[in-house]
Amino acid sequence: MSSKGSLIFLLHAHLPYVNHPEHTDFLEENWFFEGVVETYIPLISVLDRLVRDGIRPGIAISVSPTLGAMLENEQLEKKLARYIDSRLELIEKELLRTENDPVLSKIVRLYARLYEEAAAMIHKYSGDLITPLKQLQHAGHIEIITTSATHAVLPLLAHPEALRAQIAAAADDYFDRFNIKASGFWLPECAYDPRVQTYLKLSGFEYIFTESHAVNFADPAPGTGVYASYRTQNGINIFARDADSSREVWSAKFGYPGDPSYREFYRDMGYDADYDYIKPYLSADGLRRSLGLKYHRITGEVDLSKKLYYDPDEAMATVERHAADFLDRRMRQVEELHSSKGIRPVIVGCYDAELFGHWWFEGPAFLESVLRKIRADRLPLQFVTPGEYLNSCHEPAGLNPQISSWGENGYFDPWVNETNDAIYPRVLDLTDRMIETANRFRSQDLSSVTLRALNQAAREVLLAQSSDWPFLMYIGSHSQYAASRVDGHAANAARLLSEVLERCVDEKFLGDLEKKNNLFHRLDFRLFASVSKF
Repeated sequence: MSSKGSLIFLLHAHLPYVNHPEHTDFLEENWFFEGVVETYIPLISVLDRLVRDGIRPGIAISVSPTLGAMLENEQLEKKLARYIDSRLELIEKELLRTENDPVLSKIVRLYARLYEEAAAMIHKYSGDLITPLKQLQHAGHIEIITTSATHAVLPLLAHPEALRAQIAAAADDYFDRFNIKASGFWLPECAYDPRVQTYLKLSGFEYIFTESHAVNFADPAPGTGVYASYRTQNGINIFARDADSSREVWSAKFGYPGDPSYREFYRDMGYDADYDYIKPYLSADGLRRSLGLKYHRITGEVDLSKKLYYDPDEAMATVERHAADFLDRRMRQVEELHSSKGIRPVIVGCYDAELFGHWWFEGPAFLESVLRKIRADRLPLQFVTPGEYLNSCHEPAGLNPQISSWGENGYFDPWVNETNDAIYPRVLDLTDRMIETANRFRSQDLSSVTLRALNQAAREVLLAQSSDWPFLMYIGSHSQYAASRVDGHAANAARLLSEVLERCVDEKFLGDLEKKNNLFHRLDFRLFASVSKF
């Protein structure tokens, strides 16, 4: 059956770089462990099952450089293995404790399968989860793209040198990790301004994703709206997010994830269980925290204490209904667009990958069901990767997108406001110093230790620019840690730059930083140098 429309799914996999080798147990490293067990491994498993059954997934995944670096970090791999072993030990106790309670026992067995699957996949790939993704891409089943080096909100970088460094470092990092050149670039937070075009083009990127109003508010606004690709004046292709299909999937209030039968994220065994029982599985500080074992369902608008137990079978039946509903809505959307605009539309859904499994426990099953139903029901829809779509479509129309993001209120409010604006003068000053020093030393023959110090200073500047820190300060989650990360990276870079100028680099301090913040292995500080003008 011929296709009436195309679907592009982009899953943006990103976590801030959190690596504390000086600690055996560090709270914020759990973000990574939870992401691996609850999102990345389940998604890889879904893709593997589909391929095994002859169904090509045809989705795109953006893997941020910071997440990629953590997935390749041997110390974090060892900590991840301990984390999984710890949960399997607790689950074994829970299986015994609940063996006479069929309702709870069924939920515990679900977690046993989840963590056993994680342990098996990590063993299969010797801890390297980049390998199965590379294999899927190499076989043509998925397309992997990248994003800026440390997920900086690019329009908030005042210096063109900083824009170039964030984008060029990401391009190099992708090539080193996936052994090919990246075609696509995910704009962090879908944040766009016209300046990014130049540096994307210089680094060889072919397409980006924007928020819908970047296209809808263009002058003139295109008649085909967000349902076609476009091209900027310098040849960067644009895909715009479709608000309807995106909201159905990500919104807990208006979309599928808020269904009463789905797992409740905010009630966790770490807060419910007897303290002495779970104490061995808490941090060294002994404070209660989430353990990832959540036994209740959303239920409805009731207090957490009144949530009902989760029923995995009921949840999976709901997944099937939601997958069918999603595809029915897309079919009606395609028919309406074809009728009203006379086009064969492309519908672009962009989501944080961590929604699938971590926040929305049933998300991976939903994705799998959608892809299977298209095949089973012979629907005139097809999933395509962005590269495939561009290779098959007509020459895209020209467009000058407008400044925008997918953040609250559509622009940059979450990342610049009264909760976090104090960090920016320091980051701007630090960037100034990095550029000035890069210009000074760009053409000099440097000793090994000086070169190392300048390259590490560049890493620290990039890490200070991450969008994650101001966002966490804005939502009041781990805000003290986020502020300390900005301050720490700024102080590290400032010290290194001063020591280079004073010709007295502390090699122990430098070595410790290289061990802790060990990403972008071939980063060259000269990325921060200004473009020469003659």
